Amino acid sequence: MRILTVGAGAAGGYFGALLARAGQDVTFLVRPGRAAALSARGLRVSGQGEEFVLEPRLVTADTLSGGYDLVLLSVKSTALAAAAHDLAPAVGPGTTIVPLLNGMAHLDSLGARFGERAVLGGVAKVVTTLDDDGDILRMAPPRALLVGETGPASEAPSARVREIRAALNGAGITSPDVEDIVAAMWHKWVFITTLAAVTCLMRGSVGEVNAAPGGEELGRAVLAEAAAVSAAAGYPVPEAERAATAATVTAAGSPLTPSMYRDLQGGRPTEVEHVFGDLIARARALSVPVPLLELATTHLRVHQRRVTKE
Repeated sequence: MRILTVGAGAAGGYFGALLARAGQDVTFLVRPGRAAALSARGLRVSGQGEEFVLEPRLVTADTLSGGYDLVLLSVKSTALAAAAHDLAPAVGPGTTIVPLLNGMAHLDSLGARFGERAVLGGVAKVVTTLDDDGDILRMAPPRALLVGETGPASEAPSARVREIRAALNGAGITSPDVEDIVAAMWHKWVFITTLAAVTCLMRGSVGEVNAAPGGEELGRAVLAEAAAVSAAAGYPVPEAERAATAATVTAAGSPLTPSMYRDLQGGRPTEVEHVFGDLIARARALSVPVPLLELATTHLRVHQRRVTKE
């Protein structure tokens, strides 16, 4: 496959780098500033026992042309509209787009732009960040990418899903069969909103929150709200997965923080509307009370208004 990775940040850059290292035909669509940095330093990955440098094939929006089989779209939701505009020349009748955003709203906007048939569901499970040099640092073991058709479930994955999974697994990226990708997206949404709400409200890592009296109870209460919304939408979180999320957000001494917390602490815009605003809107439509998630949303909206005015 000819693969275009939109963005060479912490997640997209990591998955694209693994695919390129495995011999796949990968091109990175990046902004001019990122292109200059990657041309100078290469695409560097380290952490969790791996360290390598690639000379990535780069394009910018003004030099992009068509012919791609697969587009991995890994950008912040705040950059989604601009990214969709930039990648449009790469999309032809046979192109498949796999977005790696949290939440659900991007499926509608991408489907409206490129056609629902072109867009698969995707769930990225990876803990990476960019360091001060713009290099990718992997901070925890998971490196999985779930892919599936968003239409009615079938007995077997489609040919294009099988091909994408084969490429991912061949690059060392875990990509198992998924019975219902939309359910998997909802369950990731529950995880990320729980983790982000707890750390952003309390302005601390998971371990710092749980070291304070009431911290562990807060994590469980936020998870209960998020899981209730998912269940009301028709996607109850399996007990084993819910227990794993609870263990993550109540782990003593854990240094874990999500990217939204790091954006908040860094004074940068966050994905509050895509991740939180959309979820609480759905909660209201389903008559599910979510006072803690609403509090986290208001907190992040105040921050968002402040940084966008500066």
